[in-house]
Amino acid sequence: MASAKELLKQYWDHNSFRGEQENIINAVVAGEDVLALLPTGGGKSICYQIPSLMKEGLCLVISPLIALMKDQVENLEKKNIPALYIDSSYTYIQVSQTLQNALQGNYKFLYISPERIESNLFQEYARSLPVNLIAVDEAHCVSQWGYDFRPSYLRIAQLRKYYPHIPVIAVTASATPPVQKDIIEKLQLKNPAVFRQSFERKNLSYAVFKVESKINKLINILNNVPGTAIVYCKNRRLTKQVADLLLLQNISADHYHAGLSLNERTGKQQQWKNNSLRVMVCTNAFGMGIDKADVRSVIHYDIPDCLENYYQEAGRAGRDNQKAYAVLLYQQQDIKELQSLPDKRFPDVSIIKKVYQSIADYLQIPVGIGEFVYYDFDLLEFCKNFKYDTSLVIAVVKILEEEGYLVFNETIFLPSKIRFTADKFLLDDFEKAHPNLEPVIKCLLRTYEGIYDNVINISEKQIAKLCKIDIDQTRKDLLLLQAFGIIHYQPQKETPQILLLTNRAPANFLSINTSHLHLRKKLLQQRVDVLLKYCTQATQCRSQYIGNYFGDHSLNICGICDNCLKEKRTQNASSEFKSMEEQIDSELQAKGQLNIKEFIQPFSVVQKETFFEVLRFLQEHGKVRVSDENRILKN
Repeated sequence: MASAKELLKQYWDHNSFRGEQENIINAVVAGEDVLALLPTGGGKSICYQIPSLMKEGLCLVISPLIALMKDQVENLEKKNIPALYIDSSYTYIQVSQTLQNALQGNYKFLYISPERIESNLFQEYARSLPVNLIAVDEAHCVSQWGYDFRPSYLRIAQLRKYYPHIPVIAVTASATPPVQKDIIEKLQLKNPAVFRQSFERKNLSYAVFKVESKINKLINILNNVPGTAIVYCKNRRLTKQVADLLLLQNISADHYHAGLSLNERTGKQQQWKNNSLRVMVCTNAFGMGIDKADVRSVIHYDIPDCLENYYQEAGRAGRDNQKAYAVLLYQQQDIKELQSLPDKRFPDVSIIKKVYQSIADYLQIPVGIGEFVYYDFDLLEFCKNFKYDTSLVIAVVKILEEEGYLVFNETIFLPSKIRFTADKFLLDDFEKAHPNLEPVIKCLLRTYEGIYDNVINISEKQIAKLCKIDIDQTRKDLLLLQAFGIIHYQPQKETPQILLLTNRAPANFLSINTSHLHLRKKLLQQRVDVLLKYCTQATQCRSQYIGNYFGDHSLNICGICDNCLKEKRTQNASSEFKSMEEQIDSELQAKGQLNIKEFIQPFSVVQKETFFEVLRFLQEHGKVRVSDENRILKN
């Protein structure tokens, strides 16, 4: 079996590991449970991918987002490393086939969501899977005290009963000391080796600006910092507005948010990655799984809701270790909105129940049904129809997620599905009577195994190509077959979805843990206070401030953030001021007077400015006077 360094060279073309990577890998290979705290861009995935490649068997990776899974699997496949993932849109047959492939031992990685662990089908296969390592990505999601708690992560500990002697590695970029302790407890890590890599980013300059005009400051930054940029905005409407304003200034820009179609998002993302688009103006839906090293600036047009999110997003700049900038812009109104966030994020229980009832009415779900069913959920339409503030609904949905009632996914992609409903005798007669539809019917039956008896995912694009017709005609034919009662056809969905995790309950009987709610509100207030201080404090090194928050107290001052640079300028100005004062005093001591024009003639512009500052100071303190002939005299 190849060594860790040989695999690093073979698959990643690197000669040496970074930071704590090698120590983490050695601990995992030795069979230890590991908690790895690596900053954004610190190479977390290598820490579980290489140990798994060094062993026989399969690494089971728990990941929170489909986009992350797809990105990881695509990157592994490009390296000729066989990997699988299970998408939430997969049918029973597809999930079964994927697990069967994993069972046969030809694959090295299987990516699943934490929700998948409780499914009966996964549990049927679980004990037989040749698992050599369990990796928990974004491990901070398991902690109720963290900023991104996901109840489904609490299910991960169940894997211990299937793989009691298999090591577990939990990786995260943003966990405070209390969250680190909670990760260890909730994942049942056994005497884990804990590795904390320094949060220092020597090439990344943090800056915060309170501005009158955000767009003017943004344009100024982009004109002075060449290269690729990300601009984060708080809502979808603003992303388009800002992108349009940048285009008017001949700055190549486009907007991105979860409300765009999958094709639009993919196309824009690809343009940005290959540098045909310079600036991506986006919500926080953009960035997860994005592997682009040469981002020169990340600018937050609005204040995020916590330092964890800000650190993650800002950390996407300068992963190539070249100079990069992380800039946050704000106005006084932003501060007020941030201060009100805890009350908005955790409304009264009566309001939670009211919104839950409205969602059930909107989706037309009767009491007692709906468990594990996806429903189209147009958030904006819902808010308009029921006259709710959008941020309130998002907050309530998040609480209902944490209480285990539902899951809301803005970026889900559900492929088209078909099942034949006509019996075979009727189908034969139908084909004879409708020869124009026969090619599509034959294509479905020959291309998709089991489609006659099961609901199967299909691709209209593939059918169009095989039948040599355009895709619009394909969709029309499928809809026509459905109208005739031959098939049940569900076109692909890219709209936001709500998945009910329990049958719909009467709103009055909704059980909400109020003490838990109040505690989480208090913790959010603390995170808001931390971020407010980050924005408004004008002296402490910003890199140090961030590192200290995450428990890294070893950082030296960075010397390149706005506060450090301001301190340098102050020190330099003080030194230059004193030197100029000594020069003037020496001249007066020697000659009794000083000709201003002659004295400053050889000075640079900066030196002249310092000279006049010193002169004003000496005059104000009555040490010198200036004659009508522009000569300085001692008092």
